[in-house]
Amino acid sequence: MLVFFGKCVENLQKSIKYLFSGQSRVEHILNQAALISYDSLGISLVISFVSAAVIAIQVSKQFLMSGAEAYVGGSLAIVMIREIAPGFVALAIGARAGTAISAEIANMQVTSQVDAIKTLKVDPVGYYFTPRLLAAAITVPMAVMIAELVGILGGLIVSHATIGLHPHRYINSVWLWLNARDIYISLFKAFVFGVLIALVCATQGYETKGGAKDVGNSTTKAAVRSTVYMLFADFIINLIFYL
Repeated sequence: MLVFFGKCVENLQKSIKYLFSGQSRVEHILNQAALISYDSLGISLVISFVSAAVIAIQVSKQFLMSGAEAYVGGSLAIVMIREIAPGFVALAIGARAGTAISAEIANMQVTSQVDAIKTLKVDPVGYYFTPRLLAAAITVPMAVMIAELVGILGGLIVSHATIGLHPHRYINSVWLWLNARDIYISLFKAFVFGVLIALVCATQGYETKGGAKDVGNSTTKAAVRSTVYMLFADFIINLIFYL
């Protein structure tokens, strides 16, 4: 894991250098943005809505029994924005788009397309990694913002349906509990998770050697490693901002 982490850092440095060299093309970044976040938006919103609905079912009746039903919206919004939305959306994007990144680059590696790029005196790490890193860094926070909104609305619908909580009391609780700092930290988490997904999965694909079987193994490793790195990053970010 430490050796692989070192390779990730090295590839990140090369990607940043390639970005500031001005060789990145906007159309490549836009294509990757669509593949990474737009195509994963549907499943991300479904996960966010269902997660919020389940949490609302669990806490609404308990809050009602203690006379604190007015705080359902605020507590659910805090949970969604601080942890559930950025974490679950990143995991969904990693499972769908991250594995695709790994498989694509691994296939290029085993079919010698990477070697062909090298013969043209183009840095393959910068050429393949930079558009994906930039697209993920920009679009994953956007997907998380939409998922947070959907999750909060999902909690509103379920709490109204289960305990008859008036939407005005729910929204008022959200505004009272939520602050801009939570949103900023949530977007920062999403940014870090997006970079990690693209970087770890692309590095895993780039390190692939062998044939078709190795491409499949590399894809599996990419999913596992990106999840592990995101969990560690989540722990460190919470330790820094919420301890």
